[in-house]
Amino acid sequence: METITRKIPDFDGNFFLFGPRGTGKSTWLVRKYSKALYIDLLHPKNFRIYSSKPERLEDITKGSPNKKTIIIDEVQKVPELLSVVHRLIEQDKSLKFILTGSSSRKLKRSGIDLLAGRAIIKNCHPFLASEISDYFNLSENLEIGMLPLVLGSKNPVSTLNSYVGLYIQEEIKAEGFVRNIGNFSRFLETISFSQSSLLNISEIAREAAVKRKTVENYISILEDLMLSFRLPVFSKKAKRHLVKQSKFYYFDCGVYKSIRPSGPLDLPEEINGAALEGLVAQHLRAWNDYSESKNEMFFWRTKSGMEVDFIIYGKEFTAIEVKHSDKIRNRDLKGLNAFGKDYPNAELLFLYRGTERLKIGNVLCLPCEFFFKNLIPNKKIIT
Repeated sequence: METITRKIPDFDGNFFLFGPRGTGKSTWLVRKYSKALYIDLLHPKNFRIYSSKPERLEDITKGSPNKKTIIIDEVQKVPELLSVVHRLIEQDKSLKFILTGSSSRKLKRSGIDLLAGRAIIKNCHPFLASEISDYFNLSENLEIGMLPLVLGSKNPVSTLNSYVGLYIQEEIKAEGFVRNIGNFSRFLETISFSQSSLLNISEIAREAAVKRKTVENYISILEDLMLSFRLPVFSKKAKRHLVKQSKFYYFDCGVYKSIRPSGPLDLPEEINGAALEGLVAQHLRAWNDYSESKNEMFFWRTKSGMEVDFIIYGKEFTAIEVKHSDKIRNRDLKGLNAFGKDYPNAELLFLYRGTERLKIGNVLCLPCEFFFKNLIPNKKIIT
């Protein structure tokens, strides 16, 4: 792929840029700040130097007075560096520090305060369809996802299949996050069945043959490594009895597809439906994080089973239902129409695999491909 212009917003001051491995954090920063002082802690020599003597950062910075922007890549490898960065920021206000990380777990365990508010936190996500434009193909990207690491590879499928192994080996095993890698690997597969679904921790523990507390810890590890996220139920001024569980998503639909086991009894439409909903979820998260006005993301589900996949609430108030189908049936719109009755000021959007843009009652129906390609940060969801 040719050089892709990312929609990651810039910031004048100091900031953290968090995101899973392979989302293009380093590539974007090197291109954006080509003259910066760059310290890559994944390099064994740098890791050895700074882990043994974090204060060396002060010597390097003061020895390069023409370098006012300092990038420290994968700062979680040496959390002690943050104390030095904090001191340098206080001493010289002209310095700009950009700190990347693919895990917040080690920072949390170290009791680091993330520079006491002197640096904002930004997030880097897989590609948006609007970033890769003509390279986006819905059917193909449902299979391999949107990770820059994967899409830029000569063999995307092979790269994707090794991605999870890379994380298990380098991030989880090397950092000692779990004692039993076999149990964790089995958990990864088990929880993949919860993609785009209500999270039932007791059931996952039973299927993975581990304790409930172990599953809770494993989910926490996934979230700290930014490999997954949860959506809470939308309950503001609720007029119906709602479920309490959150919904689970892997951060990239391709990663989900590579982990999810499949056999003769697994329906392809079921797996692809979960992948499509996940692709919408990761796009909405990126759109929201890259936009100036922040919204909150939820889903909505009543105890009677009425459901809407996504609720965007904040500057926008939009309810979104996703179906992996090229047809629109009346029952597909029941959840949206019920939500619309409870919240008349919400915009109602239905995404499907068809080709026509339709308005059925109060529901706008859009082809998924149109939605993905036209979802642009700082622009409304519905255009």
